[in-house]
Amino acid sequence: MDNVSRYSVVKAGLLLICFSIATRGVSQIVTKVTDPVDWVNPLMGTDSKPDLSNGNTYPAISVPWGMNYWVPQTGMMGDGWQYTYGADKIRGFKQTHQPSPWMNDYGQFSIMPVTGKLKFNQNDRASWFSHKAEIVKPYYYSVYLADADVTTEITPTERAAQFRFTYPQTDSAFIVVDAFNKGSYIKIIPSERKIIGYTTRNSGGVPQNFKNYFVVIFDKEFSIAQSWRDGNLVKDTLELTANHAGAIIGFKTRKGEKVHVKVASSFISFEQAQQNLTHELDKDSFDATKQKARDIWNKQMGRLIAEGGTVDQTRTFYSCLYRTMQFPQKQYEVDASGKIVHYSPYNGATLPGYLYAGTGFWDTFRALYPFLNLVFPSVNKEMQEGLINSYKEGGFLPEWSSPGYRNVMVGNNSASIVADAYVKGLRGYDINTLYEALLHGAENEGPQGTGRTGVKYYNELGYVPYDVKINENAARTLEYAFDDFSIYQLAKALKRPQSEIDLFAKRSQNFNNLFDKETNLMRGKNKDGAFEKPFSPFKWGDAFTEGNSWHYSWSVFHDIERLKTLMGGKESFIKMLDSVFVMPPVFDDSYYGGTIHEIREMQIMNMGQYAHGNQPIQHFIYLYNYAGQPWKTQYWIRESLNKLYKPTPDGYCGDEDNGQTSAWYVFSAMGFYPVCPGTDQYVLGAPLFKKLSVKLENGKLLQINAPANSEQNLYVQSLQLNGKAIDQNWLNHFDLQKGGTLQFLMSAAPNKQRGIKDADAPYSFSKDKK
Repeated sequence: MDNVSRYSVVKAGLLLICFSIATRGVSQIVTKVTDPVDWVNPLMGTDSKPDLSNGNTYPAISVPWGMNYWVPQTGMMGDGWQYTYGADKIRGFKQTHQPSPWMNDYGQFSIMPVTGKLKFNQNDRASWFSHKAEIVKPYYYSVYLADADVTTEITPTERAAQFRFTYPQTDSAFIVVDAFNKGSYIKIIPSERKIIGYTTRNSGGVPQNFKNYFVVIFDKEFSIAQSWRDGNLVKDTLELTANHAGAIIGFKTRKGEKVHVKVASSFISFEQAQQNLTHELDKDSFDATKQKARDIWNKQMGRLIAEGGTVDQTRTFYSCLYRTMQFPQKQYEVDASGKIVHYSPYNGATLPGYLYAGTGFWDTFRALYPFLNLVFPSVNKEMQEGLINSYKEGGFLPEWSSPGYRNVMVGNNSASIVADAYVKGLRGYDINTLYEALLHGAENEGPQGTGRTGVKYYNELGYVPYDVKINENAARTLEYAFDDFSIYQLAKALKRPQSEIDLFAKRSQNFNNLFDKETNLMRGKNKDGAFEKPFSPFKWGDAFTEGNSWHYSWSVFHDIERLKTLMGGKESFIKMLDSVFVMPPVFDDSYYGGTIHEIREMQIMNMGQYAHGNQPIQHFIYLYNYAGQPWKTQYWIRESLNKLYKPTPDGYCGDEDNGQTSAWYVFSAMGFYPVCPGTDQYVLGAPLFKKLSVKLENGKLLQINAPANSEQNLYVQSLQLNGKAIDQNWLNHFDLQKGGTLQFLMSAAPNKQRGIKDADAPYSFSKDKK
């Protein structure tokens, strides 16, 4: 390529790319995005393993927030690492609902083509494959299975999917349906070219009657049909119930013959599975379903059009956006009369109304749900209605759902999920029942990680003690305090009694009880009021959750002004912020008895104690805005966007948890971030692209312009919203909802005169009370 700017058509003429000269060489600048789904790499984050996560993702072949996803299964049955980029073989194509490998799966079965012999066990039927013969799109997957000489293609709907298998010439072509172990059923119906079955395999969070019913319909007659159980073929029956049930059907094929399979499932019944298949696939061809799925992704992703970045930045942006639109998944179905119904993982009944599953609020309250409230509020409205149903059916709001209650992580962060939605303007659902659920959760310890563990101590002492055998007590205290702030904000909005408002306002300040002036950090405290001894601020776990005191001491989202005071004022606060990046990545892993992957991910990133690969510190960089040095936020945001995210299989710097880490990227690329959910403010950073258009649900268009943006021009000189100068370090949600133009003037040198006044700082509870 010569050193003259030129245009090149990429991806069959759909994507126009301008090649321009940059000081570090030639960079490719994307000037136009017409089909955002074509920029997604679903393999981003898949090169992961238990002791080092580069995302811990899998390529979900899906539509946004669909009920069922499909994944090529490289791992063994029951392995949470169900697809890993470094694997050599595929064992099947699996329906999945897995939110993360650590949570594992439910509602799972697989389909696999084989040739030559009646091979149905997962290792016998496995086939070598290459990424060079693999096409991965959100809406379409194709791979050549070398051992079978079969090309498999998949395309999805919300609750169904189509397969297209291209066979060689053989009289021994087969398809295996594996209902998995731990209790399953299979029935082959040759006269209807159909297999039905159910799987009960799960990882918890379900009642005893849990089943995922499936229907598989073929467009070719069976010449062979056999069931199998627990590794052995079964003669003389096409229907069986077993620990591990499956089916294998066979036929002759011509070279290049395509066999089509339609499949759907239901948590309710076989009849509902058939209804889902009929309703969503009808008489559509494979290509028609593929086009519909592609159109859905383009429509939803097209709500954000990012232009003027590099090719890698654009690919990373849309790959992250893809992740933000995966979880939680729809748990509801549409019955034959057109009514919304769901199987309840809380009480085992089939009931009317919405339900979603597959998310941990400890992760997603920070940015994922605020992102929905900004860009997809109607989706979150359904989720809020689903939360009402989960409370009515289970007695508590979930803190981790997969699909029902799961006892993982800490905090009572459902309070933030509910409060942020209402404060940001969502309406049309029973907010009073949700508020009742928040009060109930705030005063009780519930089952399976719901409510508040240690609530009696917290309410009496103002903290959860270190020495009462409640793990991660300091983290719980800090999160409960923020959760109390969330309830306080909602109580004000609902005009609740003043005594109730005052109670939660007071409890929101409980973080003060753990601040240790000796170390300038948060520290576990014993029941008698003495701080834990000995204390290492580098000790992961123990009093904290998947982090150390340097990570969790900033978890005062709602009152950074008070935290600043506790740390000795503005200058001392800034030094503490700077220290996170200056210190070496030392750690104490004695609590775990070994180095957990989150520690290793911090260590290898070479950013000191900044552990972006886990959630507790992800808001941290934005805190310079509260101390009059916004240019440091701008610097570290750009550093993190470009260094910690790549559109590659090793593209994340830690777990991509249910869209949270991706939502951080999407928000930060837009130029702002929700440091404190439950308020109407976003804290300013610096945009990544020259132009980013946001089509809001209310029909307005928000245009984020930074025409001088470049690798060097990463600092904000000035900012205007619809022609009005913005001097403060935050933006108002409702101002953005009006649409218009957010104009950033970018430069290579920081503007140390903008955003430096105390009045420019974003919201803090103590300032608001004054």
